[in-house]
Amino acid sequence: MPNRRRRKIVKIDEEKCTGCGLCVTPCAEGAIQIVDGKAKVVREELCDGAGFCLAVCPTGALSIEEREAEEFSEAAVAERMAGRTGVYISQRCFRCGAGEEDRVLIPCRWKGDSIWVCVRCLPQLIHG
Repeated sequence: MPNRRRRKIVKIDEEKCTGCGLCVTPCAEGAIQIVDGKAKVVREELCDGAGFCLAVCPTGALSIEEREAEEFSEAAVAERMAGRTGVYISQRCFRCGAGEEDRVLIPCRWKGDSIWVCVRCLPQLIHG
């Protein structure tokens, strides 16, 4: 039986989820997949609870909850990511169009939209 403990983990509201898949890319651990048209945390031990996926969800279907779950496993993540191919969706800064190849991009919510912003444009977004 896997080790379980109380910890923070992503929760996905199936009623709000449209299956757009925007949450898959920011999940660096590969914990989220689209299954039968909805986002799912496929294995609890892959979710570190960091929540980078939350900001890009256009419907607000993702949240962080504290509950009993399998312990996070870096070994499981390494195994999962070794076989991961073809799920990458390239993102661009909503202001300048810079891609991830050029600058660090951060997912965020702005004026009700889920967007990606680069580190150069972030100060302008914050300070106007």
